[in-house]
Amino acid sequence: MIHNIKWFDSIDSTNSEAIRSFQNSEDFSIFAAKYQTSGRGQKGTVWESDQEKNLTFSIILKSNNIKAENQFYVAQIVTIGIKRYLKSLGIDAKIKWPNDIYVEDKKICGILIEHFLSGDILSGTVVGIGLNLNQTKFNSNAPNPISVASILGKELDLDAELNNLLGYIHEIYYLFLNYRSSSMFSRLDAEYHDSLYRLEEYHQYQETPSGEIITARIMGVDSKACLLLEQENGQTKRYHFKEIKYIL
Repeated sequence: MIHNIKWFDSIDSTNSEAIRSFQNSEDFSIFAAKYQTSGRGQKGTVWESDQEKNLTFSIILKSNNIKAENQFYVAQIVTIGIKRYLKSLGIDAKIKWPNDIYVEDKKICGILIEHFLSGDILSGTVVGIGLNLNQTKFNSNAPNPISVASILGKELDLDAELNNLLGYIHEIYYLFLNYRSSSMFSRLDAEYHDSLYRLEEYHQYQETPSGEIITARIMGVDSKACLLLEQENGQTKRYHFKEIKYIL
């Protein structure tokens, strides 16, 4: 499938460009860049990417019939699609809640999702994705990056892999929009749950803003997209995004 992709040799941020172009763009329009001067990550961080080495792109989603309460399904659609794509390359990846992609204890992909609400409906979403494809040396202070090329031992074509990856995401998105049902939601929930990084393994985490270190295991995600952690004493606590930090 050839997608509606607009490539830029250089741009500030594909998410910024997608937002600027949102009104005049079709659903599932793609903005991709060979180089970003101000690529954005979660929590205001900068996404490091060498020129013409990685997949840095944004997807515009314009369906107007996703309820705000179901917005986490967008994260599930995208992360599951990326996980399936990596699986097709022979790479076993996991989803680090809420929407990073890890291979073992190393980060291979980051995702920045920006929703726009109109009452209780999503009026649109911009999904920014940075996938480490061919870069093998990282110069920032990111503690644990890894790339497809460093795993497979070879470089891949940017255009071909972008279309390949988009195919996996679009397949799930299309099914979600056209065949939505309780069983569809349940299948997404189950695949996301089974793909969670550190699922049912005891590790250390830091609660924020208290700074308290706890030992707990991930038991899943609740209906509000909160992470469920069970401590060694059997107590289970739910955490919203930014309320808990993984200690790697």
